[in-house]
Amino acid sequence: MATTDRNQGDNGAGSGAAPGAGDRKRGLRGGHYKWVALSNTTLGMLSATVNASIVIIALPAIFRGIKLNPLTPSNVSYLLWMLMGYLVVSAVLVVTLGRLGDIYGRVRMYNLGFAIFALGALALPFDPYTGPSGALWLIGWRILQAVGGAMLMANSPAILTDAFPFNQRGMAMGINQVAGISGQFIGLILGGILAAVDWRLVFIVSVPIGIGGAIWSYLSLQEVGARTPSKIDWLGNVTFAVGLIGLLTGITYGIQPYGGHSMGWTSPVVLTGLIGGIALLIAFCFIEMRVDSPMFDLRLLRIRSFSTGAAAALLASIARGGMQFMLIIWLQGIWLVLHGYSFIDTPLWSGIYLLPLTAGFLIAGPLSGWLSDRYGARFFASGGLLLSAASFGGLLLLPVNFSYGAFAALIFISGAGMGLFSAPNAAAVMNSVPSNQRGAASGMLATFTNSGFVLSIGIFFSLMIAGLASTLPTTLTRGLTGQGVPAAIAHQIGSLPPVGSLFAAFLGYNPVHQLLAPTGVLHHLPPRNVAVLTGKEFFPQLISGPFHHGLVIVFTMAMTVLIIAALLALRHGGRGLVRERAAAETAKAAAQSEQAEETIQA
Repeated sequence: MATTDRNQGDNGAGSGAAPGAGDRKRGLRGGHYKWVALSNTTLGMLSATVNASIVIIALPAIFRGIKLNPLTPSNVSYLLWMLMGYLVVSAVLVVTLGRLGDIYGRVRMYNLGFAIFALGALALPFDPYTGPSGALWLIGWRILQAVGGAMLMANSPAILTDAFPFNQRGMAMGINQVAGISGQFIGLILGGILAAVDWRLVFIVSVPIGIGGAIWSYLSLQEVGARTPSKIDWLGNVTFAVGLIGLLTGITYGIQPYGGHSMGWTSPVVLTGLIGGIALLIAFCFIEMRVDSPMFDLRLLRIRSFSTGAAAALLASIARGGMQFMLIIWLQGIWLVLHGYSFIDTPLWSGIYLLPLTAGFLIAGPLSGWLSDRYGARFFASGGLLLSAASFGGLLLLPVNFSYGAFAALIFISGAGMGLFSAPNAAAVMNSVPSNQRGAASGMLATFTNSGFVLSIGIFFSLMIAGLASTLPTTLTRGLTGQGVPAAIAHQIGSLPPVGSLFAAFLGYNPVHQLLAPTGVLHHLPPRNVAVLTGKEFFPQLISGPFHHGLVIVFTMAMTVLIIAALLALRHGGRGLVRERAAAETAKAAAQSEQAEETIQA
């Protein structure tokens, strides 16, 4: 049944197709429209993912601009939601918005997404408040902007699949996927550069892109895919949204201290989010199997290429997100400071020093998409993940104060491996589903990817905090007493939850002065000791040993996740592509036969 629907949709005779739609679609696929669709959707994906990461490095400047200290315990929630709100909303809404694209038109939903994205971009730079109110203004408008970004991410792959013939989709998906993934790293660089001038520029940069992209998409994109008129599954939408929000929020708050523990996994709020979220997602599955028009047709999970490709995308996103955050901590909190950079400059330079990672994506992604169109997806996808896993192993062999050449080579290999995986995997997933389900399928793929990024923060930060908790208290206490800090004060500071030190390194802060200043001890120590304690090298040298201990745990976990994902990618059936190729060849042979008969009769 799925094969029939798919072939019907690709030939214009599926559900919702008008007479002559097949000829029109084939004409568009043979002309320049597919390149218009590719360029516009690539801009949309780039805009959505750049905004997901642009605030990561700019957070210190943003919080200084609104006069809020991100390291104050009561302000940690604002920091987390500034960082995670966009990602959580994107992860929750992409399936719903992709399904709505199937019902009402993918281009229509995509155009609306650009308009909402532009509206959020217009409001963000003009924050009239300071303190907590200023943070809430930014969080609220970022959430609205995330709704527009989710519309772009949910419908871009489906629009491309509609516009391109089967034998060019790998190349198109490669360019689109690499734009999306590299946008996460381009955002880091842009955030650092713009925040160094003015924090409002971090948000203003999206205004011309949002407005221009909305106008361009409205004027140039056309509905060429099969539409599936049906009722909206409100119960499924609500249970999915609330369940996923609960689960991701619980994981996000799990890294905060609670009740004397270094993390908050025993907090009632966290447990409620985790248990309640999982329960609602289970209920969602039962609902989807019983409603007439489900938000997501769970029968698609029976398609091997779809289920294994989506699972591999989830695991790859977890590893990629964890690597990104750990590398930022490594550079901003330790390596750059040890090489003479001031704490205030480290956010900008960490983005610059991560350029080889982005370069690997940009080079390997389109190339792997083009090659997978000819030779199949599974070996490129699986091989790319194994290459990235090997790069994690290489990073573990580097000392904390590494030689940049070796570091750059390893992160380039990691980026290239992820680029080799992303395009073939996305093309295999999209080729495997019926044409009238492509919006929902692309939404689900985006949900797995975005959820993996959020999960990576909870998983890898928790692993790193666990690693730090076993070694940092002793190291910090000894380091402080070695500089003349009284043992009682040193022990008190050393016993603080390590998440504070981790966030300080992540944001490019030196926490030693902030921790010691309230005690008054700095006024009673010799100037030489004060200079050492508040200088550039004391904190990075102090945390480097415990950090490497945590890094071994984190990167070992990432390697394991990538190897499992590689095994899943090897199971790509590729039947969707084979069936489409066979259907196209059959249609072509029939047309040639008909033309030959007409010639003979003439």
